[in-house]
Amino acid sequence: MAIRKVLVVDDSKTELMFLTGLLQKQGMQVRTAENADEAFRCLAEDKPDLILMDVVMPGQNGFQLTRAISRDPQYADVPIIMCTSKNQETDRVWGMRQGARGYVTKPVDPAQLQATIDALG
Repeated sequence: MAIRKVLVVDDSKTELMFLTGLLQKQGMQVRTAENADEAFRCLAEDKPDLILMDVVMPGQNGFQLTRAISRDPQYADVPIIMCTSKNQETDRVWGMRQGARGYVTKPVDPAQLQATIDALG
């Protein structure tokens, strides 16, 4: 599966800029959302090939949002990679149980992120 369109969900503008730059260098189109409401709006407007999901956000957190997206028949086929500073094994396991297909910790290592994306194909 070729990843062309990515939605990055993170409440940090710095992180959004960093990840957007990283993904655009790989030739991907990137949309960003800073919370769950924006994320669902972006999903409805243009379904992405991949979602990078932060965990710690105001309102609905990334675990809750991942569960909601992965259980929605309209979006269940969109892979989600958790991209978070929560680096405990229990966090990784919980994220995967919510429907994530990958888990990358911050600060994001570009090579690790690319390997995680490549592993989805």
